[in-house]
Formats: sequence, C-alpha cells, structure tokens
Amino acid sequence: RLGRTTKQLIELSQWLDENNIDLHIIDMNVSTKDAMGKMFFTMMSAFAELEANLLSERTKKGLEAARARGRKGGRPSLPDHKKREIKFLYDEQKFTGEEIAKQTGVSRSTVYRIIKKFRKI
Repeated sequence: RLGRTTKQLIELSQWLDENNIDLHIIDMNVSTKDAMGKMFFTMMSAFAELEANLLSERTKKGLEAARARGRKGGRPSLPDHKKREIKFLYDEQKFTGEEIAKQTGVSRSTVYRIIKKFRKI
C-alpha cells in the first residue's frame, strides 16, 4: 500500500514527479510516466479510499445494529468470584503475580490490574 487516502497518494505522485521518479505497476501495466498512467493512478487511489470509507460505514452500522439488539462489544468481564480469588491469593503473600495468573487462568497483567483496583477500594 502506498497510502491510505487519495490525498496521500496524490502527494506521493507529486513527490515522485518533483524527484523525476516514475512509478511502474508491473502487474497492471501502468506507469506514471504518461498522463493516462497518472490519471489511472489517481482514479485507483480514489476507488481505494472509497472502498475503505464504505467498509468503515458498514462496520459502524453493524456495531449500531448489534447495540440495538442489546449486544456489547469486547471481552466479558472477569466474574467477581475470580477477582476475589486473585485478591485472596495475593493477600496471602505466598504467590507471585505470575503464579496467581497460572493458577487462575488469567494473564499476569490482569492479576495486577485487579490487585490495583482492590487497593483503591
């Protein structure tokens, strides 16, 4: 990918021009050496940006529809009993965060995040 937006690709095309560099897209038989190649390059970049925008719109609509059906995104929260178990194991001071993570089946960062939340309470 040469750029994310039409503007970026046009700026790239201008930079290539200023530095006397021709871009050849071999599998499409396109070159920015001539006017038709430059026009094709610009049109393809516009279509690519349009496609990205349409994908973004569809994603947003899908998320809105899911929310309307009562769905939430993301990973489910850890159950309270699991959080209490982590706190208990940590308070005993017999286990490291890594050992607690292995015993409870959560990541080490989750263990420390839960402990930090309990300290604030």
